Amino acid sequence: MCNNIRVRFAPSPTGNVHIGNIRAAIFNWLFARHTGGKFLLRVEDTDLERSTPEAIKTLLESMEWLKLDYDEPVVYQTANVNEHLKAARKLLDSGHAYKSDKGGKGECIIFKMPSEGRLEYNDLVKGRMRKKAEDTQDFVIVRSDGSPVFHLANVVDDILQGITHVIRGDDHVENTFKHIELFKALGAQPPAYAHLPMIVNNMGKPYSKRDGSAFVGEFREQGYLPDALFNFLLLLGWAPGDDREIMSREEMIKAFSLDRCKASAARFDLKKLRWMNGEYIAAMPKDEFKKEFLRRVSDAGIPTEPLGCTVDDVIVPVQPRTKTFGDIPANCIYFFTEDYPFSEAAVAKRLKQPEAGRILEETASRFESIHDFTEEAAEDVIKELAEKYGGMGAVVHPVRVAVSGVSEGPGLFEMLRLIGKERTIARLRRAIPQTAL
Repeated sequence: MCNNIRVRFAPSPTGNVHIGNIRAAIFNWLFARHTGGKFLLRVEDTDLERSTPEAIKTLLESMEWLKLDYDEPVVYQTANVNEHLKAARKLLDSGHAYKSDKGGKGECIIFKMPSEGRLEYNDLVKGRMRKKAEDTQDFVIVRSDGSPVFHLANVVDDILQGITHVIRGDDHVENTFKHIELFKALGAQPPAYAHLPMIVNNMGKPYSKRDGSAFVGEFREQGYLPDALFNFLLLLGWAPGDDREIMSREEMIKAFSLDRCKASAARFDLKKLRWMNGEYIAAMPKDEFKKEFLRRVSDAGIPTEPLGCTVDDVIVPVQPRTKTFGDIPANCIYFFTEDYPFSEAAVAKRLKQPEAGRILEETASRFESIHDFTEEAAEDVIKELAEKYGGMGAVVHPVRVAVSGVSEGPGLFEMLRLIGKERTIARLRRAIPQTAL
């Protein structure tokens, strides 16, 4: 363990927390926990128009939801402005910076980059990074209004906090050449740098809001579990070295190292996230799932008492099949009310097929003759009709859509038992006018 390791998550709060930013926090947090070091939070709030109290509150709530605890009090960058300006004066005095009004918008302080030789540093993810000094340009570190620019503030704050490793997105690769020169000019040892791969969409372009949900709050609202999102984001650019995908927080901490980070872009796969979230939901204690289940049903305006069975009866088949909590109302409404909607796609595909109306009527008639409406008894009827109508699918699919309005869900025979004989028969006949009969 290296107890002197100090890393930081330094977001600029804007009201929403992007998954790319929170992934950087996750990698920093795991690195600190794995090494026995410190994970720090620094809020870069110098953009006063965007860094509102509400934006900062959203940031802190997102971190708490994901259980990203930090080891020292939060540092707000605005509190260090005097230190930033003190560093700028030091750079002026040492000849590493100069004043200029090149843009005609007032005098700024400009940092002087080397003009000869080669700049290079060892990236712990990407390897050796090199750049000709002649390909760099001097840059502003203090604006004409006297406010420090990101580059200066970022470096000075890292010095003040004793940061040993900077783990951040690879959109900062070019900034790092500038930052290392600032560290050197200020007489400080630069930290080690690790740049995480970009998160991209299916087309290989940077993942953004246009591709779907991109903020932590959106995934929370849609019913993703924090541990599932944490697990998924970790695997965007890192692998444990074996075939594990579902990992506990303890397993992640034990396995995490920067040499297992990938340099190539990481594709955001929503299907994988939904699968992973479903695995976490399936493993939840029943009582926890039930509490969230009832909340989602109630919030959707659905009665919380199912028809003819109990909530616990419904949860048994529903929990293992739930991918997100947001799916719950649409996927189980038919257990709670007769006023359930029909999927247009399901009706078109399953109820408009040849003989669907006859199948529903004949199924209803045969169910009427069943005394004890068990799963086995319902299955026997369906199997007999399957022989007549060309296979199980020809019967199962229209029956499912008729009694639930959707084409997927729990096992059909378990679902029919929970709905009950009389309701099932009534629903089958009520759906016949929607068929091609």
